[in-house]
Amino acid sequence: MRNHRTILEGLWFGEGPRWHDDALYFSDMHGHRVVRTDLDGNATTVVELAHDEPSGLGWLPDGRLLVVAMETQRLHRLEADGTLVEHADLSGIARGDINDMIVSADGTAYVGDMGSKIHEPDSPRRPGQTIRVTPDGHVSCAADDLASPNGHIITADGCTLIVAESSGGRLTAFDIATDGTLDHRRLYAPLVPENPALSFAPPDGVCLDAAGAVWVADPIGARVFRVLPGGVVTDSHTFDDVIPVACVLGGADRRTLLVCVAASWKRETVREAPRARIDAFDVDIPGSGRP
Repeated sequence: MRNHRTILEGLWFGEGPRWHDDALYFSDMHGHRVVRTDLDGNATTVVELAHDEPSGLGWLPDGRLLVVAMETQRLHRLEADGTLVEHADLSGIARGDINDMIVSADGTAYVGDMGSKIHEPDSPRRPGQTIRVTPDGHVSCAADDLASPNGHIITADGCTLIVAESSGGRLTAFDIATDGTLDHRRLYAPLVPENPALSFAPPDGVCLDAAGAVWVADPIGARVFRVLPGGVVTDSHTFDDVIPVACVLGGADRRTLLVCVAASWKRETVREAPRARIDAFDVDIPGSGRP
């Protein structure tokens, strides 16, 4: 990792970064909007969610944007004319806030259900799940008993889904069947804290590179790091003044690691002032798969 710089400031809380059509898209969660920016920081608002907080992003094969609405447990779709409509209602099976998401090449969305309301300390803690949403909006549980499933990845061949289990301190992999269902659950990489004073390393947003390594945003450890299958860490950067929330490999050659960083993960602290930003690093191995 080299050439650390900031490309965009003045955000509330960036989440769900995706590199799409030569630009970075992300949810400014507590700003209630989805943002598009180039690497020079020329940013525009794509769509606003006035009554909810957006998180995971993805695209249908025809180019329409899907946006997770966390607390109302809905998946919205941005039509070509700029109208935001409901794509699927996940409230019938979701147990907590829905959060990050990945969308496959055929338009199947995999949405993480955290199992609790993450901003409500007294919310019941239930097992999380990955919810599958078909392109026509049918909702079902794809994988259950997950420990706060957060970032999701699909490999370049479309055959493997990797889930960041935040409360479990691990990356978990599944085979994706031809019908979009998940099977053959297995450990992809255990995650160990760099700081011995911390009890575990909770992965938040993640992305994959062409060597099969996963870049992980670890907000408790205030670091972003690259981990190989099996758990060996090859690269790491610790932040002094902010916490990393999510990351994606973008740029023309997908060798730019773009990181959403924030002042805190606590809603009351974040809402004090827009102190979040997008940072960038240069890396050697390009991104692969989705995102």
